Amino acid sequence: MMRSKIGRSIFSVGLAAITTGLTLTGWNWGTEVANAQRRKTLVIYSGRSEKLIGPLIKQARKDLNLDIKVRYGKTSQLAIALLEEGKNSRADLFFAQDAGALGALERRKRTLSIPIRTLTKVPNRYRSPRGNWIGISGRARVIDYNTNLVKKSQLPRSIWELTQKKWRGKVAWAPTNGSFQSFVTGMRVMYGNKKTLNWLKAMKANGAKVYPKNSAIVKALGRGEVHLGLVNHYYLARFKKTNPRFPVAHHSTRYDAGAMINVAGVSVLRTTDQRRDSERFINYLLTRKSQSFFANKTKEYPLRKGMKSPKGQIPLSKLKSPRINLTKLHTLERTLKLLQQAGVI
Repeated sequence: MMRSKIGRSIFSVGLAAITTGLTLTGWNWGTEVANAQRRKTLVIYSGRSEKLIGPLIKQARKDLNLDIKVRYGKTSQLAIALLEEGKNSRADLFFAQDAGALGALERRKRTLSIPIRTLTKVPNRYRSPRGNWIGISGRARVIDYNTNLVKKSQLPRSIWELTQKKWRGKVAWAPTNGSFQSFVTGMRVMYGNKKTLNWLKAMKANGAKVYPKNSAIVKALGRGEVHLGLVNHYYLARFKKTNPRFPVAHHSTRYDAGAMINVAGVSVLRTTDQRRDSERFINYLLTRKSQSFFANKTKEYPLRKGMKSPKGQIPLSKLKSPRINLTKLHTLERTLKLLQQAGVI
C-alpha cells in the first residue's frame, strides 16, 4: 500500500533513472543510527553532497557542540526514504536541494513548523507560506551565452523567444537534469500545462541541443558548440575561476520562468525528538559565517536578509525574478509526464 502511495508522489516517475544506494559518512547506518538516537545525536538526511557541505557540518559540530550524523543521497531518493520510513524514521532534519521536495513532505504532514524568529531572517518568498521549511541558499535560472557569437542586443527578452527560427539549433538544455525539471515545473505553475507543453514541443522542433547537465552546457558554450544555454547561475563561476577570459556571460529574462529562483532549504521532521537542537542547527545555517560559506563555495545567493550577493553576480535584489510559491514545485511527477509527452525525455 505504501508503494502505491509513493508511486503517486512527486518522485514516482523516472525512479529507474536515479541511482540506488545512498552514501553515508563512514558508519553502519542501521545499527549506528539507533545508537545515535540514544546519544541524542542530530540525524540529518542531506540532498546536498558531502563534498559541498561536509566542511560546514564539521564546523557545526564544534560550534554547536553537537554530535551530528548525516545520511547523504539524492534529494528525491531521501524524500522517498522519509515517506517510506514514516513514523519509524530516525531523521531529525531534511536538507533538500530544491523547494519541491520540501513542499512534498510538508503536504504529507511530515514536517514541523519553524519558529517565526527564525523564519523572518529570510524573505517570505524563500520560505514556506505555512512556515514548515526555510530556504538557506538561492539558485537563479539564467540564459548563458557565448559572447563571441551573440551580441547583447540580440539576446532574447523571454524564454518564449527561444523557439524563434533565428535560434534553431543554437540553444542548449538538459531535460533530464533536476534543476531544469524544477524550472519546467515553475513554468507549469505559472502558465499551465498546455502552454508549457507547447513550448517544450516548439523547443524540440527548433533543434534544441541536449546535454546531460548544466556544467556540460557551459563547457559547450565556451567551445562555441551552441549560442545560448538554459542553466543555473553558479556554474559559470567555476569556469571563470580557472579562465577569466572564458567567453560566456549571464543573461537574465524579466519576470518569466527563465528567471526563476529556487532554493536549497531545510525542514524539521515530525519524527524528531530533538526539536530544539534542530532549530539551533537551522539558525546556524543562517549565521553570517554559514551564509558566506555558501556564497564563497558555490556562488549561491545567501538568503539571510542583509547579506551581500556573491562577488561578480547580479545582486539578488536586482534580478527580475517571478513571484512564485516555491512549495508548488512539489508537482514534479506531472512535469516528468509532460516532458515525456513532449518527447524530450
